[in-house]
Amino acid sequence: MAEDRRLRAVVALAQAMAAAHTPRESWRAAALGACSALAGSFAALSVWERELGRLKVLVNAGERAVGEEEFPESETYPVNRFPEITEFLHEQWAGGGEPDAWVETVDGPATPEHGYCHQRVAALRRRRRGCCVVAPIVLHGRAWGELYVARPLGVAVFDRHDADFATVLASVIAAGIAQTERLEEVRRLAFTDPLTGLANRRAVDTRLDEALERHREDDSVVSLVVCDLNGLKRVNDTHGHAVGDRLLERFGSVLSLCGAMLPGALAARLGGDEFCLVTVGPSSDEVVRVADELCVRAAELELGEGVACGVASTGDPIGHVRSGRRLFRLADAAQYRAKAARSPKPVVAGRDGTVLRLADAPPRSHQDRRRFRGVRPAEVEEPWSEP
Repeated sequence: MAEDRRLRAVVALAQAMAAAHTPRESWRAAALGACSALAGSFAALSVWERELGRLKVLVNAGERAVGEEEFPESETYPVNRFPEITEFLHEQWAGGGEPDAWVETVDGPATPEHGYCHQRVAALRRRRRGCCVVAPIVLHGRAWGELYVARPLGVAVFDRHDADFATVLASVIAAGIAQTERLEEVRRLAFTDPLTGLANRRAVDTRLDEALERHREDDSVVSLVVCDLNGLKRVNDTHGHAVGDRLLERFGSVLSLCGAMLPGALAARLGGDEFCLVTVGPSSDEVVRVADELCVRAAELELGEGVACGVASTGDPIGHVRSGRRLFRLADAAQYRAKAARSPKPVVAGRDGTVLRLADAPPRSHQDRRRFRGVRPAEVEEPWSEP
């Protein structure tokens, strides 16, 4: 009967981690699943950050003590205070053994062969827990971190069978983490421009949809900055595409730097010489100031010829924006206005008398990505008034 229950617990844990959509969801599912499987009251998942020499807590689940956050930002412990994560594991593997779990109690180690207890025992007493089982998590043949499950005072202490089961659970968690990492890598590749490392058009469309949903809910300001890197064709023709790629990478770094001036901004390369910033929250004036800074920095790039920059923001009088496509049309129109006028500063939709009319001009070709790409330069310069 106990074996059947544990088998069901293993299956439930694997299914919960497989159903997770983000690393955090996966960590939480792992901790809660292990806590339930071992009849614990609390569980934590930690990762060994080798380069920093510390264990970082990723999630605390179950009955948390005072001061324990579910997803702590800065709960870390030097590994020298928990030497088993390095010494014990390496000694065991060197001898051909496996990274088994162990049990500790408020009175000391329940598995005395390990001999590591002082820090964990102190933590148990401080948080009024009676015992814990610690299971190393091994990923790709290396110690990745650990699973920690505790029971309260007055409850039966974990035994050797529980420790063996915790070892099994840690293996299931390791498989789940590996799957999550693979999915995250696929997502990263799907939403990242390979040359610059910035977000790509797919990521921008997703962010804009989310941003406009928030705008409809609480009227948050959504802004889009579209940039066209001037002179790239000349650089490619004169110096070769490798030099052109370096110019794109350098401008991508400038865009990322400027985007960091706006909290939560997404910096992206749309393709070719086209880039953008998406923001939610900062005022249109803040966005325009950063766009102006971007133009200044881009003009200083070696071999480049600056950028044509257009801004569209729901914080300006641009009318009701129902979709990301509409905001793109407006930002694109502003960018084309800047390009035609050879403006060293950004052109802002709603603050320039021609942009709204230009955005609504019919396309000349079905191949055009932007609705207004068929507009002649003379038409761009024409001083329309806004409708």
